[in-house]
Amino acid sequence: MASDRNISETDRAGRSAGGATISPADIEAAATTLRGSVIETACNRSRTLSEICGCHLWLKFENLQFTSSFKERGALNRLSALSAAERERGVVAMSAGNHALGVAYHAKRLGIPASIVMPEGTPMVKVENTKRHGANVIISGKTLEEAGQFAREYGSERGLTMIHPYDDPLIIAGQGTIAFEMLRAAPEIETLVVPIGGGGLISGIAIAAKSVKPDIRIIGVQARLYPSMYNVIKGEHLPMRGDTLAEGIAVKAPGQITTEIVRRLVDDIILVTDDEMERAVSMLINIEKTVAEGAGAAGLAAIMASPERFRGGNVGLVLSGGNIDTRLIASVLTRELAREGRLTELAIDIVDRPGQLALVSNLLGEAGANIIEVSHQRTFSDLPAKAALLQLVIETRDRSHLEEVVARLTAAGFNLRT
Repeated sequence: MASDRNISETDRAGRSAGGATISPADIEAAATTLRGSVIETACNRSRTLSEICGCHLWLKFENLQFTSSFKERGALNRLSALSAAERERGVVAMSAGNHALGVAYHAKRLGIPASIVMPEGTPMVKVENTKRHGANVIISGKTLEEAGQFAREYGSERGLTMIHPYDDPLIIAGQGTIAFEMLRAAPEIETLVVPIGGGGLISGIAIAAKSVKPDIRIIGVQARLYPSMYNVIKGEHLPMRGDTLAEGIAVKAPGQITTEIVRRLVDDIILVTDDEMERAVSMLINIEKTVAEGAGAAGLAAIMASPERFRGGNVGLVLSGGNIDTRLIASVLTRELAREGRLTELAIDIVDRPGQLALVSNLLGEAGANIIEVSHQRTFSDLPAKAALLQLVIETRDRSHLEEVVARLTAAGFNLRT
């Protein structure tokens, strides 16, 4: 890892597998290509999150790009390098969403036909938005890797140029422009925390950032359910499985070019759980009033999960994307309310006679709790025939208030099942 060596060769930092080279000059050239076509998003210090996390925290709002993701940087840089003949034939890409949006949007702007292969289970918002940008969308494969195999075959048969989501020097250079922008806006940043899927974003950022500040720390973040780069770099064999909130970084095999860059320039990789990412998504909405998808909130999740690693430091955080279904946002916010003790389901054994519901309701009202939902269960329970199960969803201020409410109901003689 980068911390084990002296970073004195940043001009050669991008040398990688297969002879590919990405230099800081390539990233500067990418910045010129992107100027005027990709937003230079804000990089602002969050006072409230800084206090909560115990460090000085800057947020790079890549979720506010036109396609709500950093991915259009690399996509445009790669598309701009196509020859006239390649533009005429068109391009193909595989993506779980954000790369698809970036390629589709800029291909349409440049008049390039684009076919996008997306794996099954890709959030519908990303599928529909990709179609809206005029791309030919093909749903194929259970994983990004299977979608990639289909895309390569499909493109080969039709003479299309493959626009890889991460393992391409021009893609990496495009993503690296973020680091230059962050360090211009906040030169005091000492650590950058960056989500990792295939590794294109963190590779470009590491090359650019360490050319400006050789001693800067680069920390990668992966979903615990998909620790592909973590496994390769640390020699582990943690399993990869299941659905994750961070589908944008749920990559089973990182790139060859990106792996070599990460191995030499990234200081560490942290794994975060889905619960931690849910909490981060909720916190960004509630505090910063900004929407981040699971992958986009992974960096904040890592800082909140391991605050001692960042305490007192100047930390830059990339909110890499904001494409998340509204239904999923609602679920995440509701689940966080439940974790905080602000929304709770109670089951109360009551005698099945008039006035019991009114008694419970009065007790809850006196305790300052709000009833959200209520139902009686008389048939499907293990209670005696003259009893009923009263099921309530209540709203309280916090977990301490919930405990007060439960204590009041218990003192009144009610048997609660929480």
